[in-house]
Amino acid sequence: MTSPVVHLPGHATAALWLFAASLVAMSLGAIVLLALGLSMDATAVAAARGAVAKQLRASEVAILAVTIGIFHAAMLALGWLGGTQLGEVAAEWDHWVAFGLLGLIGGRMIVQAFRAQAPATPALSASLIVVLAFATSVDALAVGVTLPLIEAPLIVSLCVIGGVAAAASAIGMVVGHRLGKTLGAPATVIGGLVLLGIGTKILVEHLSA
Repeated sequence: MTSPVVHLPGHATAALWLFAASLVAMSLGAIVLLALGLSMDATAVAAARGAVAKQLRASEVAILAVTIGIFHAAMLALGWLGGTQLGEVAAEWDHWVAFGLLGLIGGRMIVQAFRAQAPATPALSASLIVVLAFATSVDALAVGVTLPLIEAPLIVSLCVIGGVAAAASAIGMVVGHRLGKTLGAPATVIGGLVLLGIGTKILVEHLSA
């Protein structure tokens, strides 16, 4: 027996397409807002790094920005896959890890700035890049748990949030470098204070949540 085929009037079909498009637009808008919010810490940290760099190579900007973007996307995917159980476990320690890592790096920068013969600018090593990327992307883990609530497509979310984080970090690093050239030696102390401030902000926000 052949199933009957239902033909919708033209205006009904157009309405359905309009409704679907509005849902996609709402989800995309929510993703963009999430991306902008998640990229703030990474932007500030990248700006602090740029401020203390005597010379800023395009390769350094690209590597740090891409790594930050990848970590944001990876943390987001991990939170989405792990669900609420993983989110609850991560919420117990992620803020302490971020605070400890950023506090350690920031404190070291400040101490080195006041040492007469110590290098004012720590090398942008692979380990430092990974630490900065990880510490600034821990919030993405918790956000990944909420993605199903806003019916956001996973692939689109990963691309948008990772891309925005990378672009914002690159811009922050370049702007920070220009400010650092203007400020001179105090830029290292300011950069260290920024890292300490970001770490403290992450800790306080999670403890007061």
